[in-house]
Amino acid sequence: MGHSISANVDDSKSLWGGGVEPLKVSYGKLMMWFFLLSDAITFSGLLIVYGFIRFSHPVFLGKEFVTSQHYWPIPDHVFTHIPFAHINAPLVFVGIMTFILIMSSVTMVLAVEAGHRMDKKAVEKWMLWTIFGGFCFLGSQAWEWSIFIGGSHNGLKLDDGSIIHGASLIHNEYGPQLFADLFFFITGFHGTHVLSGVILNIIIFYNVVMGVYEKRGHYEMVEKVGLYWHFVDLVWVFVFTFFYLV
Repeated sequence: MGHSISANVDDSKSLWGGGVEPLKVSYGKLMMWFFLLSDAITFSGLLIVYGFIRFSHPVFLGKEFVTSQHYWPIPDHVFTHIPFAHINAPLVFVGIMTFILIMSSVTMVLAVEAGHRMDKKAVEKWMLWTIFGGFCFLGSQAWEWSIFIGGSHNGLKLDDGSIIHGASLIHNEYGPQLFADLFFFITGFHGTHVLSGVILNIIIFYNVVMGVYEKRGHYEMVEKVGLYWHFVDLVWVFVFTFFYLV
């Protein structure tokens, strides 16, 4: 009996004394999951707010694109541009951006897999492709913002006779002001996450090249930054669905 109690006490000390991985997950990965959970709640709140505001406004269902501060704009009529091509292609460029980000998630998976095999050269290669994909997405988003801010040639004629072009935080050619505000905030908030992810990937890539993780005997840091990168990609799928498709 005494030995049983002593064994239980010893087991308790070993569980709470540190050095034990709960659910077989390291402390670093567990903390990353906690951070991603809190960030997911933030993005969920933003998208839910967008949904409530979006469906509180009437939508013009005619075939022609009508700019009015009373109607919520249809994304198919707003995001129609492609760089260096003067054609009307609704959501094609946004679809290309989405494809680029998803492919960067694939290259990150390959980098993590190479890390499990302790293949330093492969980790370098796939991390570099992931960084390249992140920069391509950020550049594409910057171009999309510039077109959105610049506006169309016709603009929107207000009741007082003045004409506004494009969108900003104080005016919006395409519809209610909240549409522009939410577009800048939600896509900008996500873009900030992508930028921070690219910076983290560059730091990790540098450490890989310098052989830091090879000396440690594992590439867990690649896996941890990979979790963040996959989260950023997944969030964009929801942003794309809510903002561009609904």
